[in-house]
Amino acid sequence: MLEILDLSRSTYYYQVKQLAQEDFEGSKPYEKCYTDVTEFTLPEGQLYLSPVLDGYNSEIIDFTLSRSPDLKQVQTMLEKTFPADSYNGTILHSDQGWQYQHQSYHHFLETKGIRPSMSRKGNSPDNGMMESFFGILKSEMFYGLETTYQSLNELEQAITDYIFYYNNKRIKAKLKGLSPVQYRTKSFH
Repeated sequence: MLEILDLSRSTYYYQVKQLAQEDFEGSKPYEKCYTDVTEFTLPEGQLYLSPVLDGYNSEIIDFTLSRSPDLKQVQTMLEKTFPADSYNGTILHSDQGWQYQHQSYHHFLETKGIRPSMSRKGNSPDNGMMESFFGILKSEMFYGLETTYQSLNELEQAITDYIFYYNNKRIKAKLKGLSPVQYRTKSFH
């Protein structure tokens, strides 16, 4: 059940209770998921990444890239990540960004049976799994390499390629030396 803590700015924006708490990892796929938006800047402009990470195996389930961090980007990300009719019991945790407080975001989650969860205001460790992924991504393929990307299109392809690598090839000690996809497929076969 959605517990609304505040409707302060208008009836279109929600602030909800943090459900993910300190135990960020899920015991099965789609139990606890995380989302946020991060920015990449090149001389040509900005590129915004909006992924959903599965707390079970740290896999990026799906993502969108956009030239502007608008509500459409987040809506498209939700539709790509959660295409089935029902995800009863899934928690989707985010920070308190305006996109995640918007009525249309909460309406989508409600129609899919997804429970929203939000970090405490100004407390990025509450969304630690997502922040950790952003740190890994940027340190391994962006920081110090900004000048190698000739355009936002080139950066967009590099991010897409990196996420494929991260999900399918990059091993993690906490996943018994497997990649996120390998861990998920071995766990259920």
